[in-house]
Order: sequence, then structure tokens, then C-alpha cells
Amino acid sequence: MSAVQPFLLLSGWVVTTDGDDTARAIFDRHYSRTRYADGRRPLLFVGPGEKLVLVRHDARALFVWRRFAVFRNEGAELSSQLIREADAMADARWPGERHYTYVAPRRIRSSNPGCCFKHAGWRACGVTKWNKLVVLERPT
Repeated sequence: MSAVQPFLLLSGWVVTTDGDDTARAIFDRHYSRTRYADGRRPLLFVGPGEKLVLVRHDARALFVWRRFAVFRNEGAELSSQLIREADAMADARWPGERHYTYVAPRRIRSSNPGCCFKHAGWRACGVTKWNKLVVLERPT
């Protein structure tokens, strides 16, 4: 039994697997999604290693933890609240681990990249050298 299951009733997130069709459909619309030139669609879309794939009960949001976070919200729920809930689930699975993500300012429409993460208590902590992604982390 997973350590995150008690959160399901409280948060509305459903734990699913890498390769779940509903999760893949949402992930396919995320700006960071890369596609193979030859059209291949591998069974797993998150990648290797330990991960936590969360889909909102109404299939309107996705949160993926693998060393860093991927988040997409297509519903009306407040993104910062969804991030806080996903944080709590990741904390239950991996106590004491750093939570971080990357935001590509040039690939989103916001003038405040990572705004929803910032409202959830995260902070900008740097910029990557080669592709100028904003690094956001949740302070411990």
C-alpha cells in the first residue's frame, strides 16, 4: 500500500502509473513535452527512476514527480492549491527531499514565470546556464 493513499480522499489527486493514457494526454499538452521525429510513442512518458504520477480526479490537471516536478492545470481549481496538495503527497512518499522544477519563460504566456508555484510558497533560486530555465524550489 502506498504512503500517499490517505491523501486521495482529501485532495482529489489520484495516484496513477507512468504510461496511463489519461495522464499521457495531459502531459502531451505540456510545453516541455518532446516528441520523437519518427513518431514513436514509448509506453512510459515520464522516464526511468522513482516517480509519482498524479492526475486530478476530473482529469483536468497533472503533477509528476521524478527528481523535479512537471505540472499542468487545465481546470478551474487554483493551481497553487493543487501544488500544495501534490507537495504533501510527495513529502509522504519521500520525506525530507528537495522539491524543485524548471520553468521556460520563453515558452509560457505569463509575465511572472512560475507564479502559481510562487503562490504555493516556492521561490526562484536560479537560472540554468545553457537554456535559461528558471529554477524554482520549495524551501524546506
